[in-house]
Amino acid sequence: MSLNLEQYVSEFSAQNINGEHLLQLDGSKLKALGMTSSQDRAIIKKKLKEMKASLEKARKAQEKMEKQREKLRKKELEQLQRKLKKTDKSSSDATEGTNEQ
Repeated sequence: MSLNLEQYVSEFSAQNINGEHLLQLDGSKLKALGMTSSQDRAIIKKKLKEMKASLEKARKAQEKMEKQREKLRKKELEQLQRKLKKTDKSSSDATEGTNEQ
């Protein structure tokens, strides 16, 4: 409707075309859905291309964030492990010092 193509809403609804299905449509499938105007198909295909690019960009950004979180978690775990080793070594050294006396 935002593309001023309201005349196709009823057919898309009748065919249960939702957002995910819409992304899979090509020119021939649009034509089969009653979109006879090549100009209208071009408008839809252009918008679908933009939407796919936007989705891909968002997916890549999400993957990047997940990688950064994982890297941070690993770094924090390594720091904790080093801290525990120091604590273990300190308590082991203190125990050995007591035993020698």
